[in-house]
Amino acid sequence: MRHLYQLGAAALFALVTACGNTADGVKKDADNASDKADEMAADAGNSMASAAETADIKTAMMADSIVSAMSINVNTNTETKTITLTGTVDRVAQRDRAEAIAKDKAPGYIVMNNLAVKK
Repeated sequence: MRHLYQLGAAALFALVTACGNTADGVKKDADNASDKADEMAADAGNSMASAAETADIKTAMMADSIVSAMSINVNTNTETKTITLTGTVDRVAQRDRAEAIAKDKAPGYIVMNNLAVKK
């Protein structure tokens, strides 16, 4: 009978320990999920900010009488605070004006002007 009590006590101890480990695991999983959700929310916020910055620049280019915005791609990276202009333009003046617009609409950003001038 004594062995039965010892066996029962050992089983109870194992169960309590397992539940404690499981509870710790669940808490760690919940913390990890929370951290991941925070990262995803930050990424979504950065994506929305990038899209808004890009739209402001592109809209200003379309309203400009010198720049032909149809062949210019604007990519914004809010994490690195970088605007990248790609595509082709007809004249050097268009390339320079596109860069000036990007700098005006995104103060504090670095503008990488990769626009090619048609020959």
